[in-house]
Amino acid sequence: MTREYLKKATLTAKSDASEVHETVKTILSDIEAGGDDKAMEYAKKFDKYEGNVLLTAEDIAAASALVPEKLKRDIEFAHDNVRRFAEAQKSTVSDVEVEIVPGMIAGQKAIPVDAAGCYVPGGRYSHIASAIMTVTTAKVAGCRHITACSPPRPDVGVAPAIVYAAHICGADKIMAMGGVQGVAAMTFGLFGLPKANILVGPGNQFVAEAKRILFGRVGIDMIAGPTDSLILADSTADAHIVATDLVSQAEHGYNSPVWLVTDDRDLAVKVMDMVPGLIEDLPEVNSQNAAAAWRDYAEVIVCSDREEMAACSDEYAPEHLTVQADDLDWWLDRLTCYGSLFLGEETTVSYGDKATGTNHVLPTSGAASYTGGLSVHKYMKIVTWQRATREGSKAVAEATARISRLEGMEGHARAADVRLAKYFPGVNFDLTADG
Repeated sequence: MTREYLKKATLTAKSDASEVHETVKTILSDIEAGGDDKAMEYAKKFDKYEGNVLLTAEDIAAASALVPEKLKRDIEFAHDNVRRFAEAQKSTVSDVEVEIVPGMIAGQKAIPVDAAGCYVPGGRYSHIASAIMTVTTAKVAGCRHITACSPPRPDVGVAPAIVYAAHICGADKIMAMGGVQGVAAMTFGLFGLPKANILVGPGNQFVAEAKRILFGRVGIDMIAGPTDSLILADSTADAHIVATDLVSQAEHGYNSPVWLVTDDRDLAVKVMDMVPGLIEDLPEVNSQNAAAAWRDYAEVIVCSDREEMAACSDEYAPEHLTVQADDLDWWLDRLTCYGSLFLGEETTVSYGDKATGTNHVLPTSGAASYTGGLSVHKYMKIVTWQRATREGSKAVAEATARISRLEGMEGHARAADVRLAKYFPGVNFDLTADG
């Protein structure tokens, strides 16, 4: 089997990675040491905003009043879809209790984390949908406190639609602070907030690096790079729709890879001919981003058959994977590595990004080979417990003592020994590690 690259990327997400580690590390250290004042200092420098950091009820009402009623209904529609899907996800995890041996009970509990910090991008684009995706899932999971954090614009503040979305989705506090300083404020519990147990949501390279550095002392959804999308298309696909879908994802940013994998060379050529015109027709900022992404990061690959197409896709492990090909059930069964899958022309990544109900915070840069995206489960700890009768602990204690001694862990063995001696006086047990 061979693959023909009609277009090969000159750059990858990794090749464009900036050396931001030291900058982010310094900012985090400064804010942890300097607290609220230092965070405000960075906010003034980077956000160029000096309004309320934590929005008041009056601030929220004023922002909400600026959101057109039609957009409010759309936000509410998307919120309802995300909420219902999250509730369905939550129902798949339940508390468990099983009798391992007679008298020995082991169990599982799903416990939500206490405080979630949801970062909502607001720089190049106002990511209303990110507020819906992150806050709603945290709320359904049962987090006691949810902070939504979004970068304000000078003299304006957080985009009104983001404020409205975060509010109706259940944010307890909305913070007007962006970048590393916003992430730090949620992590360190500044401005009277509880310290976040988990940080979620997309962001730029500085936000991603801050999450990477803080991971361990706080949980994170994932370390996200530039968004990426792959389309699998055969001869039944509509070239114009394929090209439009590629361009729609390339507009995310100059370094957002898009890939077309097909077994139809004629389709590939048609798509490549169409893309430049579709990019040129976008608004200026969108067009500039999409043009750079297509020029430097896009690939068009022709494979011999659908099995090779699927294998190629699994190797790339895309964040978003679209199938515009015949026999969708075959693809659903065959494909294994993706953040979110979009089957058929009738759905598109844009639907998932905004309003379908599945989450748009997804693994990038090949991470879909080992993890899925943000879900209600990310906010929940699956913990275990056990209890036993004295008789139920007997066989377990014997095995524990012998295994521990074989390992050389005498203290562990004696924790079992003393129970056997207490519960079964006069009984002689062979608790040695010898055969």
